[in-house]
Amino acid sequence: MSEGIDIKELKRRMDGAVSAFKSDIASLRTGRASANILDPVTIEAYGSRMPLNQVANITVPEPRMLSVSVWDKSMVSAVERGIRESNLGLNPIVDGQNLRIPLPELNEERRKSLVKVAHDYAEKSKVAIRHVRRDGMDGLKKAEKDGVIGQDEGRAQSERVQKMTDETISEIDRLLGEKEKEIMQV
Repeated sequence: MSEGIDIKELKRRMDGAVSAFKSDIASLRTGRASANILDPVTIEAYGSRMPLNQVANITVPEPRMLSVSVWDKSMVSAVERGIRESNLGLNPIVDGQNLRIPLPELNEERRKSLVKVAHDYAEKSKVAIRHVRRDGMDGLKKAEKDGVIGQDEGRAQSERVQKMTDETISEIDRLLGEKEKEIMQV
């Protein structure tokens, strides 16, 4: 760490935005079933909202089917409601304490809407990365103003922060391109 700002801390925060983006796009449904599809689903349980994986076990018995085993029998209807209201386009079939969720074939319109959602996730991540850059630049300006670092050192560090920002945003774009290809593949 040099005087002024902690570059490693900025890098850690930017990497956190990339990790969040990866988990967001992993929850987008492509042609294959994945337990991650249900990650954004929250359930009204025991007086608060909880992630689905805290009240049930999620498995993938077939390539186009998900199975959700609810641990508490009284939670089955809340889990079903949560999945239906999640805007994932899924219709669970209740079978006792289990829910079977067939994954419908994706049509062209649904694929395009999933790509738009992926772009929204990417934009949110880029905004988070830009906020980290802004924090770093503000720290540099303050350090320069307070005389902790000189102008040349401040300029060099701000270029490092900008380069790190550009690399992280290009990583987001690369991941988005891969996901887009995966979604549009028939």
